[in-house]
Amino acid sequence: MIEAMCREIALQKDYLTNKHLDTIYFGGGTPSLLEIKDLEKIFDTISQYFSVDKNAEITLEANPDDLTAEKLAALKTIGINRLSIGIQSFHEPHLRLMNRTHTGVEAANCVNLARKFGFESLSIDLIYGIPTEYSKNGENGNHDIWENDIAMALQFDVPHISSYGLTVEPKTALHKWTQTQKFIPATDDFAAQEYEMLMEKLTQKGYEHYEISNFAKPNLYSKHNSNYWKKGHYLGIGASAHSYNGITRQHNIANNSLYIKALANNELAFEKEILTLENHINEYLLVNLRTMWGCDMGFLANTYNYHFPEKILQSYKQQGFLEVIANKMILTQKGKLLADKISSDFFV
Repeated sequence: MIEAMCREIALQKDYLTNKHLDTIYFGGGTPSLLEIKDLEKIFDTISQYFSVDKNAEITLEANPDDLTAEKLAALKTIGINRLSIGIQSFHEPHLRLMNRTHTGVEAANCVNLARKFGFESLSIDLIYGIPTEYSKNGENGNHDIWENDIAMALQFDVPHISSYGLTVEPKTALHKWTQTQKFIPATDDFAAQEYEMLMEKLTQKGYEHYEISNFAKPNLYSKHNSNYWKKGHYLGIGASAHSYNGITRQHNIANNSLYIKALANNELAFEKEILTLENHINEYLLVNLRTMWGCDMGFLANTYNYHFPEKILQSYKQQGFLEVIANKMILTQKGKLLADKISSDFFV
């Protein structure tokens, strides 16, 4: 896989016109399982074809149980300067439910250990919408565990927190449990209540809710993810990776074996879409409405000759789902619960 990814970097070197990189992000799976020599090989390949800014944000997604003292020291020496740690929960039964291999104690300890080795730029992931009881009667229980997870996360005072609702993916153990009713997912109302708790408690502690799933201390946003939301260009390497250069969007095949086989023959296996005017407008609406900066109505009008349907706009304003400030259309806290529905109503 590492050989294939390095070969893809070489073959895709001209996808981006700007060869100067401000961010590098190792994600999509469990890159913390890689050995240091593997990461070094990828860095060496990147440096052959691109220049990397001396202040570049270089992030590694990691499981708490992978972040040993030895691993953290080595990551620091090769240039990793930001960690995104998949804590998910501090509650043992919830971790077992999600098939996580770390414990609540390891989740807590890894943050302190990372700081000990000089990683101040930290993000942690939390999962909400997990019913308290996994009983067959469908009762979701109370929010005590979620409240404790938030409280624990706030104790660490990390600069960045990402949080996502629990989803049941096909072909997983959790999916099989739902089919046999061993596990009954939370109701939409239960998940919404926990999301509202998250928004309230984190903003009270000084975090800015700068994107639907992301909270950060002022000016400590993820530079890499912010680039996605601001329509910046990026090159994705590896199976399932996505790329965008302002003209086309493409995504690699998901099958690892087929991906490796294609690259072994110096072939790129991806699907490419040339973006239409409608694609550009709809993507802008979908992505930017999720952020605290909102949709720039002037930009849409001047760049794409797009004007928001007045009837729909006024309806959502009257219902308190969105507001217009300085010609920017921004979701209210109430509106964030319906972000995808609202943006789709404005699609062309």
